[in-house]
Amino acid sequence: MTRKILIDSNFLYSLYNPADGNYQSSQELTTNPNFSPMIPEITMPEVSFLFARKGGVPAVARFLIQFAKAGNAPIPMNLTDFQRAGEIMATYPRAELDFVDCAIMDLSERLNITAIATHDRRDFSIFRPKHCDYLELLP
Repeated sequence: MTRKILIDSNFLYSLYNPADGNYQSSQELTTNPNFSPMIPEITMPEVSFLFARKGGVPAVARFLIQFAKAGNAPIPMNLTDFQRAGEIMATYPRAELDFVDCAIMDLSERLNITAIATHDRRDFSIFRPKHCDYLELLP
C-alpha cells in the first residue's frame, strides 16, 4: 500500500542537491516502494530560492527540469488553505512559524496525510493537527 507523504521545501532541496548534507537520507526515503510524494506547489518558490542562493539561475533551471521529468505534479492551494494556514500561524505566534510550513500543516489536515518529509523538526513538532495526534516526521 502506498503511503502519501507531504514534502517540505528543505527535503525537496536536499533530494535534488547531492552537495546537501541530507541528500543521502532523502534519497533513501524515496527508494521505499511505498513512498508516494505529495509536493505542495507553495514549496517551489522556496526551493528555487535555495538553489539560486547556492548556484544561481543555472542551478534553478537544472532543478526545475529534473523536477518536471520526475512527473510529480505539485498540489495547489485553495482559499480555504490560505485561511487555515493563517489560523495555524495565529495559534502559535511565539513559534514564528513560516507560511510554507503552515501551508503544509494545513494540507496535511485537508488531505488526511500524517507524514511529512522534512529536515525541520522544530516547526512541525510544535503543531497539533486536527486529524491525528501528531505528524510523523521523516526521514
